[in-house]
Amino acid sequence: MDEFWVFGYGSLMWNPGFDYEMRLGARAHGYRRSLCVRSFVHRGTPERPGLVLGLDRGGSCRGVAFRVAEAKREAVLDYLRQRELVTHVYLERHLPLLLEDGRQVKAVGYVVDRGHPQYAGALEVEEAARIVHVSRGQSGPNHAYVANTVAHLKDMGIRDHWLEGVAACVAALQARTALA
Repeated sequence: MDEFWVFGYGSLMWNPGFDYEMRLGARAHGYRRSLCVRSFVHRGTPERPGLVLGLDRGGSCRGVAFRVAEAKREAVLDYLRQRELVTHVYLERHLPLLLEDGRQVKAVGYVVDRGHPQYAGALEVEEAARIVHVSRGQSGPNHAYVANTVAHLKDMGIRDHWLEGVAACVAALQARTALA
């Protein structure tokens, strides 16, 4: 049987929540990390949705691949489906990955459903920053989610210039609000 791999591009990278045998840097071609999912609960409300990460079409995305023991495949899939498919804004896919050691594998990954009402589309940095700046949900302020994500990515040696631009713009908005 083929090896079972899982691809993480957001919080799954530093907080997978499941046991794995190996963790390697990986790149998914044809997809990019994006604040393209409206959050109505964790980082926003129905009246003022926040934004959370999705894996959207286009470009490439550096992330992490986890190899999971065959004996744990079903338990990990059950866990991931409960975590990622709550509102069905993500679609479970088998993504081709290039691992940092040069191997090519297929991995389970969750990509955004562009037809879902929570899909926010491709936003400009400033527009995304304005939304993130004012949104708050059950898990806290949206700006904390973005800042935490950028910090974790930097710690892992992953640069995401668009997301870093959103974080910088949010910080500038916060500074202006504090002075007002």
